[in-house]
Amino acid sequence: MTSKPPLPVTDIPQSELDAVRRAWVELTVRDERVRTASDALERLTGGGPRLAVVAGPPGYGKRAAGIKALWQVSQAEERSRGKALKLQAIAPDWERPGFPDIAEMPDDPGRCYLLDVAAEISSWHKPGLVAQQLVAYAEQLKFSGSFLLVIADEHGWPESVSGAVAGVVVRATARPSPHRVARSHLEYLHRLPDRIRWLDAAPAVEGSAGEAGHLLTDNSHPDDAARLAAELACAEGSTDGIKNALSSFREWRTDVKNVFKKTEDKPDDRALLISSLFLNGKDALTIQNSARTLLGEEPETDVRTILTGPDLTARLTEMGAQVSGRTVSLDHKSGYARAVLLHLWQQRADIHPHLLQWLDTITAPKGPGADRLAAIGELLVELAVAENDIRVVKQIHAWIDKGADSAEHRELIARVLTVAAEADTLGVQVRALLLDSAQDESEAVATVVALVCRGEFAEHYPRQALVRLRHILDRPETDEAVQTAQAALRDIAARDGQLPRVWSTVIKWATEKKHLAGHRAFLSLLDPRVDPYVLQVMLAAAEQKEEIKQALLDGWNAAVADTRVEAECRQVLTAWAEARKAADMPAELLTDLLNQIMLGHLLASPVSALIFGEPGVADSEAVIELRKELRLPPTLSSLIATHEHAPAES
Repeated sequence: MTSKPPLPVTDIPQSELDAVRRAWVELTVRDERVRTASDALERLTGGGPRLAVVAGPPGYGKRAAGIKALWQVSQAEERSRGKALKLQAIAPDWERPGFPDIAEMPDDPGRCYLLDVAAEISSWHKPGLVAQQLVAYAEQLKFSGSFLLVIADEHGWPESVSGAVAGVVVRATARPSPHRVARSHLEYLHRLPDRIRWLDAAPAVEGSAGEAGHLLTDNSHPDDAARLAAELACAEGSTDGIKNALSSFREWRTDVKNVFKKTEDKPDDRALLISSLFLNGKDALTIQNSARTLLGEEPETDVRTILTGPDLTARLTEMGAQVSGRTVSLDHKSGYARAVLLHLWQQRADIHPHLLQWLDTITAPKGPGADRLAAIGELLVELAVAENDIRVVKQIHAWIDKGADSAEHRELIARVLTVAAEADTLGVQVRALLLDSAQDESEAVATVVALVCRGEFAEHYPRQALVRLRHILDRPETDEAVQTAQAALRDIAARDGQLPRVWSTVIKWATEKKHLAGHRAFLSLLDPRVDPYVLQVMLAAAEQKEEIKQALLDGWNAAVADTRVEAECRQVLTAWAEARKAADMPAELLTDLLNQIMLGHLLASPVSALIFGEPGVADSEAVIELRKELRLPPTLSSLIATHEHAPAES
């Protein structure tokens, strides 16, 4: 409760461990050795700081090499000491992303830590200082028996600062052969060696052998090779099954290119395809009408024109859709809708504002896509992540105030923004957008941000979630956004291992910064009416540590002095009086704390209300019992006794 909580960590997924353990490839297409992992291992175990920084451009297998080096360290420790080390990834959840606080780095014993800062290192304000602090931190890891591997971009690590900073760097300058990676994954990871023939580079003969070989080139990324192996492993053994697997791997580029080529002079068919991918699952006429809306056209009225040309079902089928009855679907081609949207976004840039404006129209409360907001949002997030385009996310964000005024609407947008906020590259910009939005005057916008901070975002970025909640809790009125933020705060505090982080942050807000947010947060956390968990834990800690007890008093002193939370103070004080009767609460400590709060604030309205009561308000038995046990000055005690025996007001 009294130390600075470390950054959150998660276990390296078993699938990634299996890949480096069972299907590792370290030869290039020229049969040269890829030394990234072995060099990183040397840095980690060479007697210097227990740190290796793998730097290089995307697509060189830096993460896999880092995990391989850490796994080898773990295995060496197991052979020498009898116990393997645990491999964990550190989330870079800095309170101020441009100013990493290395004091927040975890230092549990027996760990192999992976910290990926490739997407953010270029935005560090003092990279030289941070790098030196990381080196110093890694020196200390020797005492806990742990190691750290950092993933950086090509130019961000400041090697020129010092020899120590330069000495931990490993340059990823070569990538493993993509064909070898795909073969190795199929044989040793997916246990399907018979399908390796599908990767043969020779022209295909009878059947399907060799059909996938041409999909990888010498310059393909290792991730692409692993993805192709996974597609082939999941494919049905039939010709159509393999064809679909290959099209999915190619992200339907050939199919999409052919469709757009066939419709060069048919904008109405292209509009039909666009309408189909966003309104997937709707009836054909709804999709046709929405396509006309996109083109800015009214329904056709000329009978000759209506009766001319191919039927609607034929047109939709030609576009790659499947029509069953009157329902139009693209579900049979997994990833096809995304591929069409990517092609459109890249090749027809002038349509961006028109497309987004049309999406506003069809997702309006009574629009044909109002009930597809979640699916449309997820599709746009895929586009935004693929294109690293924050404008798409901002469009989704704009729907908060434009769409239906309902809890369901806000929950849907919050889920979409959560996915975007955790994206590898785009996430940095989205998290900045959430910070700005937390300070927005709009109640709906602030509520959505609070919902994001209540979800998975808080698992990976708890510090950043708390910062955004503080801005919301500083709103002048206790509106829906504030109430949602209070619920989010309690939810984070109740999660395993998060209470120390939440408590240290909230007590700082309340006592040092004197924020309204701090007082609201303090009272919300310690209100047993909603959930007594936090109060029980804090009281148990206060019985063991005097500084926790004093922090509770300091928090109360700050809150009672703030007239803006007068009503909340009165309610929580009364709730504490009620809680004294619960079997799982330390009644003596609660009484002592309440007594000290009373003595320090006799003239404050919330305290006087508890001591003397309020006109027209019937006090509970628990409150009356508390008054008898308070150690108040004799004069006040006699006044209370007189008050208790006075006839009730009529």
